[in-house]
Amino acid sequence: MTHPDFTILYVDNPPASTQFYKTLLGTEPVESSPTFSLFVLQNGMKLGLWSRHTVEPKAAATGGGGELAFRVENDAQVDETFAGWQARGVAMLQQPARMEFGYTFTATDPDNHRLRVYAFAG
Repeated sequence: MTHPDFTILYVDNPPASTQFYKTLLGTEPVESSPTFSLFVLQNGMKLGLWSRHTVEPKAAATGGGGELAFRVENDAQVDETFAGWQARGVAMLQQPARMEFGYTFTATDPDNHRLRVYAFAG
């Protein structure tokens, strides 16, 4: 069986989005060009940022239609991440809140892709 391990976000300005994610993720991309950047995270997941102007085949979708989710270990880490991202000027959509699946907040990147940080309940 195959397992997804690579997410690609279509972005308006790859260099600006690359800078945003370098700061957010605390790591450098392993590949970067004017139209595409690739991050490989510690858990093995890959995150690509591809220019929505050059992606083939053309894509009609823009940000906001899904979420890139970041799991942390506990509620305190949710609060710490929220404070850190807020201090960096990341746009917040939702303050930390208790929901049926756990404790979470939601932010957006420069292209309005939703970013959710969460700690599972129980």
